[in-house]
Amino acid sequence: MIKVILWDIDGTILDFKEAERHAMKNCFSYFELGECSDEMIIRYALINDRYWELLEKGGITRQELFTTRFREFFVKEGISFDRLEEFNKEYQHQLGDMIFFRDNSFELIRELKGCVRQYAVTNGSYNVQKQKLTKSGLAELFEDCFISDRIGVEKPNTAFFDFVKNKIGNVADEEILIVGDSLTSDMKGGSNAGIVCCWYNPEKRENTQGVVIDYEIRNLQEIKQILENKGNYK
Repeated sequence: MIKVILWDIDGTILDFKEAERHAMKNCFSYFELGECSDEMIIRYALINDRYWELLEKGGITRQELFTTRFREFFVKEGISFDRLEEFNKEYQHQLGDMIFFRDNSFELIRELKGCVRQYAVTNGSYNVQKQKLTKSGLAELFEDCFISDRIGVEKPNTAFFDFVKNKIGNVADEEILIVGDSLTSDMKGGSNAGIVCCWYNPEKRENTQGVVIDYEIRNLQEIKQILENKGNYK
């Protein structure tokens, strides 16, 4: 039986790409930088993803990520702009203000409340994630929210999962399910921690990381079938 679900936030419960798109367009407007096209946002996202993967591997600090990603982006786009810390601050604010649920995730988590204990596990910035969780109403549904920015280590570091398991108490590894979209963060971290891994993969991406995964789903509502098969519903 599954007693605990650890939910990733960005890209799983919430549509991060849509929030990212709105945040970038609003920031360009705020700083009077002209239009930020969808093509530009795609190019920025590739840069951003690369820096987050570097952060997961310990190759860069969080503060370095926040400014370096935009410096590289502006240089490659031929935009002369050096107010990087101000831009990042506004971007973070915009991200935290954008709530786009995936697969009716709010209703799903509310439905599962009482059936399993549910927690948020995220690598996002503390202020941004707290803002999202509060504004979305998710904070009221989760028993706790574990944010790497506050813990001091990122997923997939086993120290992150050791911290989480210590906080949630006496629950066996096989009774903990992590649900996330990232192979390098959620699935690799969960697998290394010995807990049950459910890869949320609506785009039908290939598992190029060789990470051991217990379940693969296209829609978050499939979690109910997994729980039923594990004996959570009688």
